[in-house]
Formats: sequence, structure tokens, C-alpha cells
Amino acid sequence: MKQISITYQNQVHKKYSKFFVQLFFVLCFSIPKIIFAQDLHFSQFFNSPLSTNPANTGFIPDADYRIGAHVRNQFTNVMVLPYKTFSVFGDAQLLRDKFENGWMGLGFLLLADEAGEGKLKSTKIYGSLAYHQMIGNSSLLSAGFNLGWANKSIKTNNLKFPDQFNGHFFDITLPTSVTFANTQINYFDLQAGINYAYFPKEDVYLNAGYSIHHVNNPKESFFSNPTNGNAIPIRHIGFANAMLKLSKSVILQPSIFYTNQASASQVVLGLSTRINLISGGETQLVSGVYYRNNDAIIPLLGFQLHSLQFNFSYDATISSLKSYNQSMGAGEISLIKKGFYPNTPYRQALCPSF
Repeated sequence: MKQISITYQNQVHKKYSKFFVQLFFVLCFSIPKIIFAQDLHFSQFFNSPLSTNPANTGFIPDADYRIGAHVRNQFTNVMVLPYKTFSVFGDAQLLRDKFENGWMGLGFLLLADEAGEGKLKSTKIYGSLAYHQMIGNSSLLSAGFNLGWANKSIKTNNLKFPDQFNGHFFDITLPTSVTFANTQINYFDLQAGINYAYFPKEDVYLNAGYSIHHVNNPKESFFSNPTNGNAIPIRHIGFANAMLKLSKSVILQPSIFYTNQASASQVVLGLSTRINLISGGETQLVSGVYYRNNDAIIPLLGFQLHSLQFNFSYDATISSLKSYNQSMGAGEISLIKKGFYPNTPYRQALCPSF
């Protein structure tokens, strides 16, 4: 009987440990009354240019326009309903003949996210505008902003709260002191950023940028009197990357990304390579590995055929959360297509190419 009791206690401990992990994520990401929620993020930040920095709008060194889609699936074996993030964007260069060595960039960004048992849904639509100016023959300075509309909603039926614990388990039939003023909110959101690129020769390209998100401090809360206020904290993002052409068949791409919001910060750094499989660069193999500090190792594999590029990455958890998710963090897929306007005179790329 003692062995049976110990086994039962272990099973209960594992069950409630997993539940408390789930509750922690629900509280962190679904209930601003408890703690500020952090913005969504992509491990492939370099393939989500408009969500990283609005100054990237129309900043397309090797094309006139691009469209892309991004899908991320996270915590599939920790939460009953895992985090799902979806993104679509498009941008283009405009008025190249109206400015001396400069042009405008115009774009859009759609972000959709669903998380947790509360089915917290977030939908954001942005329009972005940027201006790009050549400085001499080897530098480019860009500045841009975007303005968006955001909608968030939550379903409270399946949420459990601390005062619903009856001593043995959480009973959703028990009354709770947690009351929602609204289950759906809307607000406007503003971002701004700058970007600088340096390309001293055909085989070397350097780029860095900085952006501020939630410049207008939009209010976000499902509660009438949130204990910690309801303004979304300003988010800072900085990045730097390079393209180094090592040979006729290999381009090296190191990059680093840093973001900070409230008391949370994140660093992602890594290296990828592009290998030319067919003379002319029509077919390329992309591979790399990235590291998010104290959280995950992120291998990347991609393939480019003409103007279409597909990338897949996977976050292999290395933090203490790996005990709960067996190191299975998040899968991420991106698809990007670039192109040139018809009847446009040949324009040399500003970055190394095959």
C-alpha cells in the first residue's frame, strides 16, 4: 500500500506540475491584471522584416517588391491549446524616379495569434511607410513608421483562478473574485524605426537597425481597474546582420537580434549560409543555426528556387522548460517571394548575389 500511495502521489505531482506550468503561461500571456504580456516574436526575425522594423518597408536590396507569410506553432505538448501565430506581409519600392538616389517604401502587415485555454486571440493590421536615401555610392539610410489597429479577445469559460482551488483540484463551478470588464478590446498602435546599410564592395554588405514599438503607449486590459496599469510597455528592437560572399558558390550571413520590453529581454544570434546549387543562383540551399539566450537552439533549413524562398526552423528548448516539453519548443515556417516590376531597366543588387 505504501508503494501504491507513493506512485499515486507522484502521478498527482506530475499532473499538477504540468497544470501549474499551463496556468503560468495563461497568466503571463492572457491576463494583464497579473503581469504585462510580451509581444509575439519569430525566431526567423530576418524573414519577418516589417514586424522587426518599419524602416525595412521597401528596403529590398535585391528586388522591387516582396510578399511573405509566416507560421509559428509553440508549446504543442505543454498547453492543451498551444500558441499559434500567423503573419502575412507585403512591401514595395515606389517613386524611384521622383527622388535623387532615393525612394519610398509602402507596405502592410497582418499578425494573428491564438493562445491558451482562454483562446486569447490577437489580430493586428498595420500599414507602413518608409523613405530610403543613398549616401554616396556605398551607404543607405532609411527611416519609417507604421500605424495599426489591434483587436484582442478572450473566452473566460475554461479559465481557472487561484480562488477556485478547493484543496484538491481547481473547480470552475466555484465563484471567483476575478471579473472581466470586457472580453474584447481594440486600440491603435504605432511603431517607428531607422535603418542603415553599408556595402563598400560587391562581396560585403552590412546592415543595422533600431526600432521602437508601441510609441503611443496604447492601453490594453480586460479589467476595469488593472492593478499594474494597462499601458503596453514600449518595446525596443535592435538588429545587425551581414552578407559576406566567400566564393562563387557560398554566401555567409551572420546576424544578431536584441529586444527589450518592460523587464523582459531576449537575444538571438546565429549564422546561416547560402549555397549556389546551379550556376546563376536560380537554385540555392539555405542552412544555419541560431541561439536564443538561455532558451533554445534553433536550426534552420531552407531552399530557394528563382524568386521563391522557403525556410523551416525549430526551437529546441534548452531551458528548465525542457523537463515539461521534452525540448520540443516551436516549429516555424516562412515563405517569401521577391520580384521586379515589368519593363523595369536592370538594377544592380545592393547586396552580394550569385
